[in-house]
Amino acid sequence: MPRRVLTGRVTSDKMDKTVTVLVERRVMHPLYKKFIRRSKKYAAHDEANVCKIGDTVRIIECPPISKRKTWMLVERNGEPVGESAAASPSALPTSLPSGGAEATA
Repeated sequence: MPRRVLTGRVTSDKMDKTVTVLVERRVMHPLYKKFIRRSKKYAAHDEANVCKIGDTVRIIECPPISKRKTWMLVERNGEPVGESAAASPSALPTSLPSGGAEATA
């Protein structure tokens, strides 16, 4: 089963290695057919403490880290963070050092 991925805004970064993320969604009222906003707050794991209040982040579901924390930070303002940043192609160097792949031993 795929992990859920949500996008929201950081509302609190006062805890150590944890941020509170507000996720809003729009639902249609069953009787009046008007779109209304529903929101929920999630506690997400931020290993490097890089997020600040107001950042737009993407969080992914993970195994429980603590009683309330079952989400992990994946992106901050469109940039990958944490372990996924090291594995992403943008983290790799764009050019080879001199004498790299062309050199033969």
